[in-house]
Amino acid sequence: MIGKNSTELRALASAGLIGEITFEAYAWLVSPLLFGVKLEPANLVIGLTKTFTGSQLPYAAAFAIHFLIGSLGFAAVVYLIKRVTKLGYLGSGITAGLLLWFVAQGMLAPLMGRTFMMGFGSYTQSSLIGHVGMTALIALLWAKFQQHASASQV
Repeated sequence: MIGKNSTELRALASAGLIGEITFEAYAWLVSPLLFGVKLEPANLVIGLTKTFTGSQLPYAAAFAIHFLIGSLGFAAVVYLIKRVTKLGYLGSGITAGLLLWFVAQGMLAPLMGRTFMMGFGSYTQSSLIGHVGMTALIALLWAKFQQHASASQV
């Protein structure tokens, strides 16, 4: 049982890492072409830190924090949604993305003084694609890595 759980954890962590790297590529390279905005969620980390502590977090530190949240935290949310809802991998990924997008744009952004869902402008629209795309990718990669691990153990 321990081996199965550790295999699942490795699969999920690997999927999360690839998902976060893909999100960053989308945020910096694709979003500006499609929506005219570069997604920089590290600025959300900076703003929230300033709001709650009064401290100015350096961009590199905020980026690292968001990268860890994105790669491990988002994968954990996909996992939890799959376990709680019993949805399939893709359904869990899409649901996780919608939830995390709402949390980021509808709850966290207003905490630092931005409008609800940031006015549903191009940043929010691009963020929707980024969040849902990332978590759907995490879910599908997790499924593929699980399948590969199971086949290897036979």
